[in-house]
Amino acid sequence: MRAIKVAAFVAAAASAAGGAQARDLTIAGWGGNYQDAQRSAYFEPFAEAAGLSFVETTYLGGLAEIKAMVETGNVTWDFLIMGGAELQLACDEGLLEELDWEAIGQDGLLPGAATPCGVGNVVIGNGYAYNTEAFPEPPQDWADFFDPEKFPGKRGARNTPNMNLEFALMADGVPPDQVYEVLSTPEGVDRAFAQWDRIKPLLQFWESGAQPVEWLASNNVAMSTAYNGRIVMAKREGKPLEFVWKNHLVNMDGWAMVKGSPFKDHLTAFFKVVNDPENQAKFSSLMPYGPANAAAAEFLTPEILADLPAGDNIAEAAFYSDEFWIDHLDELNERWSRWSTQ
Repeated sequence: MRAIKVAAFVAAAASAAGGAQARDLTIAGWGGNYQDAQRSAYFEPFAEAAGLSFVETTYLGGLAEIKAMVETGNVTWDFLIMGGAELQLACDEGLLEELDWEAIGQDGLLPGAATPCGVGNVVIGNGYAYNTEAFPEPPQDWADFFDPEKFPGKRGARNTPNMNLEFALMADGVPPDQVYEVLSTPEGVDRAFAQWDRIKPLLQFWESGAQPVEWLASNNVAMSTAYNGRIVMAKREGKPLEFVWKNHLVNMDGWAMVKGSPFKDHLTAFFKVVNDPENQAKFSSLMPYGPANAAAAEFLTPEILADLPAGDNIAEAAFYSDEFWIDHLDELNERWSRWSTQ
């Protein structure tokens, strides 16, 4: 019944638009299997219900291209997927259409998913993983990651302060819901760096999300921070890797519409489609990232749910604060850079 209602809403929007657009709907994504899954779960169902043709392009991050479109009035993209911080910055700069959440509805959405100009849609688990053949007793939490005596060996980590400082504070006993309160103080920052000091001689910095998988599978490192999706895909390929869910850090990629899109009449209908729990479940069944609508869990098998940042796996998760890092990235990046090169 829900799918019928969504289709009816989309069709109504299409009728209201009246074919005024001079080009096809254009959706910008990040390509690869990620975008293939979104096409199947969102683009095709929406376009079919709306009676629209659509084309796809690739978004490489940053705001320059979007800003140029809006400032010149030559808007060639309509919907796009963005990282949370970029979405917020673009909204603050007036580059995105504002949303009518009363019309869209927020039922079931995770905390922080609904924002003035976008919606979190792809839930990413940021934690650490290990080779299951490396330790007789598996590590359980961040305290184990930062314990070189109990769990010896090299550690892989991304060379950046954001997320790493949160991980360190949780290792030092800070509850997930208090991480940013503590990190907002000089003492909290010192406390986080002190944790990293414990394992600094063991660190090996990665740049690409594929590197932790390669390093862990080859026993080049004993543990590594990693994205849950990379580890799950490696497991499905038979690699002896495991992701640690306790106190992982959740962030969300989100959908938005470029300001001035000629398809604005379809905005609410598109967001209803991407927020629909059954559609989100389809995406998560194709790609091992979680849904932003908690109700999607009802449409996923226990086997798939076990590998997603969803359900029980996010019960003890921390939620990444884009706002904190927009305000503090420069200063903390400067300190991290000095620390990592000393």
